[in-house]
Order: sequence, then structure tokens, then C-alpha cells
Amino acid sequence: MKLTALTAALLLAVSPAFAGDMEISGAFLRASPKVANAGAGFLTIKNATGQDDRLIGAQADISKTVELHTHIKDGEVLRMRPVEFIAVPAGGVAELKPGADHVMFINLVKPLAEGQKVPVTLVFEKAGKKQVDMPVMAIGTMAAPAGH
Repeated sequence: MKLTALTAALLLAVSPAFAGDMEISGAFLRASPKVANAGAGFLTIKNATGQDDRLIGAQADISKTVELHTHIKDGEVLRMRPVEFIAVPAGGVAELKPGADHVMFINLVKPLAEGQKVPVTLVFEKAGKKQVDMPVMAIGTMAAPAGH
């Protein structure tokens, strides 16, 4: 009986973290002009687990494709590039913000209108999936207002 309890405790100790251990704040999307074919989403992820994790994808039905992107300086120009993952260190924070890492929504099915809320599922390598409602803010917004 003691062996069974010890085995159960060990299995719990090494099991993967759950998405509840990832605190998402400041999430928002920028509104898109009617002619835009893409949109960008931003947020802050706080990893309250004891292990490093990675954001490996996102899912939403507002676009045909959802990718993780970053900006790379190419001479004097910032260029967007897809990335396979965004690191979220144990006990640390990953900031997805304008001009840096972000979630890219490609081939929008309709324009993103200010005031709308968009459900987005974030996919973590270890923590699994976590859904977040991302409010759509004005074009050019650089950060979510306090309380989002």
C-alpha cells in the first residue's frame, strides 16, 4: 500500500503542467482596415510552473492560418518572420507585443472590428491548451488598457 502511494506521488510530481499554471494578461488584437488580409494579437504570459515551457501555436476561426511571428531587423527595416515557438521560462514571463513576438492571423475571414472579442486558443508544449478572449482595440494600439 505504501508503495502505491509513493508511486502516485512520484507520478504527480513529474506530470506535465496544466494550462491553469499559465497566467495570460493584457491580451488584445488590433482592429484591421477593411482591406487588410492579416491581423496581429498580443499578450503577456506568466509561467507559474516550475518548468520551462513553450508556446507552440494558436488556433482561432477568424483566419485561415494562425502563426507565431517575431520581428527581425534587416538593415534599417523590421521584417516579420514565423517562428516555431516562443519560450516561456519557468517562473518567468513572455511578452508578445508590437514590434516583437506576436500571434499572426493570416487570411482573415472578415475584418477585425474594434470592440469585438475573439476567442483564441493558445497551445503550449507542456501546459496544453488555454483559451483566451482577445478584445479588438483600435488600429495602432500599442498595449491593452489596464484591466484587460
